Formats: sequence, structure tokens, C-alpha cells
Amino acid sequence: MIKDRIKEKKQKPEERKRNFNEVSFGYTKEEAVEESKRCLQCPKGPCVQGCPVGINIPAFIKELQEGNIQKALDIIYEKNLLPAICGRVCPQETQCELFCSLNKAKKPVAIGKLERFAADYGQQIYKCNTEKISEIDKNKIAVIGSGPAGLTCAAELAKCGIKVTIFEGLHLPGGVLSYGIPEFRLPKSIVFKEIEFLKKIGVEIKTDIIVGKTITIEDIFNDEYRAIFIGSGAGLPSFMGISGENLLGIYSANEFLTRVNLMKAYNFPEYDTPVFIGKRVAVIGGGNVAMDSARSSLRLGANEVFILYRRTEKEMPARKEEYENAVEEGIKFTFLVQPLEIIGDENGHVKGIKVIHNELGKPDESGRRRPVPIEGTEEILSFDTIIVAIGQNPSPLIPKSYEKLKTGKKGNIEVNPETCETNIPGIFAGGDIATGAATVISAMGMGKTAAKNIIERIKKGQ
Repeated sequence: MIKDRIKEKKQKPEERKRNFNEVSFGYTKEEAVEESKRCLQCPKGPCVQGCPVGINIPAFIKELQEGNIQKALDIIYEKNLLPAICGRVCPQETQCELFCSLNKAKKPVAIGKLERFAADYGQQIYKCNTEKISEIDKNKIAVIGSGPAGLTCAAELAKCGIKVTIFEGLHLPGGVLSYGIPEFRLPKSIVFKEIEFLKKIGVEIKTDIIVGKTITIEDIFNDEYRAIFIGSGAGLPSFMGISGENLLGIYSANEFLTRVNLMKAYNFPEYDTPVFIGKRVAVIGGGNVAMDSARSSLRLGANEVFILYRRTEKEMPARKEEYENAVEEGIKFTFLVQPLEIIGDENGHVKGIKVIHNELGKPDESGRRRPVPIEGTEEILSFDTIIVAIGQNPSPLIPKSYEKLKTGKKGNIEVNPETCETNIPGIFAGGDIATGAATVISAMGMGKTAAKNIIERIKKGQ
């Protein structure tokens, strides 16, 4: 008989909504071993096809079944040197766990939670490839951006003995892992621990260097770097294009989360970057960023936090787990509404938002039913803070400073999907700068692909 999935323990909602500590406590060793025993050890390992970085999932779970935590982690490291991060933030339910054979009868094996356990409890040991490609370690490769794509590309190259330098524009590495994901979902200590591990295997990270401003692509090549990987992310926020978006009390989710996460505004005045939150907050959007913004607002002292979304719960792109956590914490959801205008007071501060109610029409290009405004259903909702979380576009700085790069309609750098190489030989790109805002693990997959093809390029003497 197949057992039920082991539930992980979490902070109680009434406690966690007023602190930034990690919500989930993760599995104990006993719980991890018990959950791992639910795995059927399918001969073909269908779960592997759902993993963008190709982890041998049945093999590492088999080691956990036998209590061999270090061996399990060693297997994970063969494909992924950031398992503690992935185990926490990757959408396993739409990837590896979606292909789990147990989906036919029970909930799938908790692959992500088992990966997190192995990473948290195993010892960070990695033996670099001793069979290095002849003379490969004499080559230098530059990586722009230290988000998941850049870190993964750098790690894969360093594993082969290649000298890698990461150029990061901010004062701390991690990219979106540091500035975009709240502490209660991904503690920065976890991010920095895995980054320090990469440094130990030879990755060099230079912060406060903005490629396109501080230095140029030409400067990098002139410094005898053989190839460049661009993983500068999607840092350009999208807005609604309605009147009143310049009022005081309105944030882009990007600015808001950067202040809260990277600059630790939740510890003001201990840290000197404040973030001011009113008592009644509206977050516009329905993705993970919207959930993060709403839950952070609650922790910063808001009395009421609403998420306004133009479709229904069914169409929301946010992870189910994050939506459920938000509901437990008291976040309120208003579905099928669309902002028309933001209204301010005599001092130029937001006091409300005019919305119109929607109904769902035929599916659009995303495959979701299109929101259609219902005439005559306009109303004004009162808020004193509004956070716009409707998506982010690729960072424009590098494409604008190096115009030889071919870009798409949304400003993304176009790449060969099989190699991640751009139209310029020797320049590769991956993650959000190439795809627009996507998942951490998909960015990592592109970083791995780019690294593989950079190595092939070096082998050929290009």
C-alpha cells in the first residue's frame, strides 16, 4: 500500500506573518527517509525528464532510503551545485514531480523537499573533474550576472578547471536570489553558503561592476577572456500604463522587494534603507512576485493586504504552495478586477484605485481565458499603498551598450535554443535576459547548456 506524503512542519500562520524567518522547517532525517521510501524506483525514471538540469532523481532518493545522505548529495552535485536553493524555490509540481508515477494514485514523491534536505544536512564536498580537457584551464571565461543562470554556468565551467570570473553589478552576489525572493522563502544565508561553495571550486566574483557602464563587452574581450556568458536577468519592471502611477505610495515589485530583501528594509533603522507601508495595501498581479510582495507587506505591519488579479484563482501563475501560504496568513484576494486609474489625495499620495470587474472570454495566446471588462461595473477601492507586480522585462543595459547583439521585441537577447549562443560568436546568454522573467531552474538549465557549448568551443580552438 502506498503511504501518504509526509507533510513538512511550518511556522504557524499567526506567528510567521509578523516575522521574516523561513516558513518551512524542512524534513527531519527520519521524515526524509520515510518520504523517500514512497519512491517506486521506476526503471525509466520519468521524473528525470521533468528536471531542467537532469538530476538522477531515483538514484539520489535510493541513497536517502538507505540513510546515505552524503551519497545522495554527491549524486545531486553531479548535475546541480545549488540544491539548497532549488529545493526551496523551484516549481517541482510542474516539473519533476509532475512526471512522478505516484501522480496516478497519490501525491507525488516530495522530490524538492528531499533535495532541500540532502543539501541542508549533507556536507558540501565537490571534487572537480580531474580529467580536465587539455590546456582548458588556461582559458578565461567571463560571466555577467550572478543570478541562477550565471552561477550555474560558472559552476559548470569551474568543475572542468576553467578560470571563471563573474561580474556582478550589485554589492552582493545572487541576483534575483538575493534581491527578489524574501527571506521567509529563501534565507540569504542559504544563498551565500552555496555561493561560497562555488568560490571554493574556483569561481571568482567581482561585485559593484556594471557591464555597460563600469566596463564594456569590448573591455572584457580585450582582457583576454575567450567567451562571455550574459545572465543579467530581467530587472526592468512593467507598469500598467494608467493615470496616477507616479503618485507617492506606489512601488514596482522590483523596487519594493529589493529594498526589503537585499537592503534589509525590514530591519530599519538598523539598516538605513527604509520602506514605508500603509495600513491597507493592494498588490496588482497573480504570480509568485505578487505573493512575495503581499506577504512581505503583511510582515512589515500592514493591517490588510489585498491581491487584485484580473482573472480567477484557476488562472493564477503563482505556485499553489505560495498561494496557500498567503491565504493561511490572511492575504485577501479579489479576482476578476482590472485597474483603470489610481487616485491620489491633495498631497500627491495614493488613496485608492478605480477598477472594473471582468468576466472570462476565449483563451488568449497564453492559453488562459482572456479577461473581458463588464461595462458599468466600475468602483473605487481605498488603499494607501499599491505594489505593481505584473511582470518584468529583460535588463536593457547590455543590449543598448553593445548594439551588435540581436534582440527580440521585448528587449530579450536572442539565442540559439540548442547552444544559448547569440548572433555574436563567443557570446552566450541565458536566463531571464534571454527568455523574460521565468523560473530559477529554467535559468539554471540555460546556464548548463551555455557552459557545455563554451567548453565545446574551447575544444575546437575557437
